[in-house]
Amino acid sequence: MEGMNRMYLKSKVADSQSRSVVSRRWTFLFCLCSFLAGILFTSRMWAVPEVSENKGLTRMNSAEGDKLKLVAEGCEPGYYNVQPQMIRRTLDKTISNLEMELAAARATQESILNGSPISGNLKVSQSTRKRKYLMVIGINTAFSSRKRRDSVRATWMPQGEKRKRLEEEKGIIVRFVIGHSATSGGILDRAVEAEDRKHGDLLRLDHVEGYLELSAKTKSYFATAVASWDADFYIKVDDDVHVNIATLGATLVRHRSKPRVYIGCMKSGPVLAQKGVRYHEPEHWKFGEEGNKYFRHATGQLYAISKDLATYISINQHVLHKYANEDVSLGAWFLGLDVEHIDDRRLCCGTPPDCEWKAQAGNICVASFDWSCSGICKSAERIREVHQRCGEGENALWSAVF
Repeated sequence: MEGMNRMYLKSKVADSQSRSVVSRRWTFLFCLCSFLAGILFTSRMWAVPEVSENKGLTRMNSAEGDKLKLVAEGCEPGYYNVQPQMIRRTLDKTISNLEMELAAARATQESILNGSPISGNLKVSQSTRKRKYLMVIGINTAFSSRKRRDSVRATWMPQGEKRKRLEEEKGIIVRFVIGHSATSGGILDRAVEAEDRKHGDLLRLDHVEGYLELSAKTKSYFATAVASWDADFYIKVDDDVHVNIATLGATLVRHRSKPRVYIGCMKSGPVLAQKGVRYHEPEHWKFGEEGNKYFRHATGQLYAISKDLATYISINQHVLHKYANEDVSLGAWFLGLDVEHIDDRRLCCGTPPDCEWKAQAGNICVASFDWSCSGICKSAERIREVHQRCGEGENALWSAVF
């Protein structure tokens, strides 16, 4: 019996020893695998990515690292040749463009989700937005201004193949801007449609024409123009103003790197509270006590705004307040924004002899008109004379490099 107990104990001890050996072996293997896996994971996490065509990642060698350090410390050769203001402006313009494009995309998405109609001009943008233009010139006109339009066509606005060449070679779009009558499809609309078939230079707006609706028309113009053409600048000019297109382009390109610019002849006229007078402001009480003046804004005969501002108007047109005077409304829309106002008096020269004297002195005017008439007095008859005496010459436009 005692022998049997001894044999049982021996077998028990042997069995436990074998199990212990097996456990130690599995523990060792498990630890080894864990160690190898840790090395593999660590090497993957800390490895510098190789060149990737898709993501643009590159391996940085020691020389490039030293160069980056020098640039960060301001010791890179030629570092001080770069103007900080130019860098900031470029970055501001890039960031602003991205923000505006994102906002425009969101506005379009919301319009689709809410079932709101999208302007038919967005269809035009699919083909035209591939091309980048310098500027879009919108000539504000009315149904009763056919003679004015014809006088502009005969002077400073290129026609036919020259207008197409202007678009293709210089990146400049010029269109008369007009809405529709209160009676859609009436005789006025049919006359304008026939005129457009003949000349092909009208931009039709989804807007009912009317003198008291100029602020609404301005919003509609910028929204339609920015949806139709991708340009650096958008210009509004009246149809009784003479314009030198090449001089206008040369003026604007100097401000091309700035993200939000508002260019024109800045003024600050009185707020007219008296009823029945021209330019009466029904909301005069918003501007303080009687006799106060408006904030600075560009005179309405001609002004230019950058793409970001035109996009801002397009996105927010449903909430932008309209004052009685269109130029005041535009200035009000920019008051709360980080906008650079540029006062350039060449955009508001007088008619001869004023613009003629300046041209002879080498300071060619961008635009000419009479302040007393808020345009060229009797422009349909007189704009030819202004063009002959104050025009920059056709060669100036075709030889210009923007």
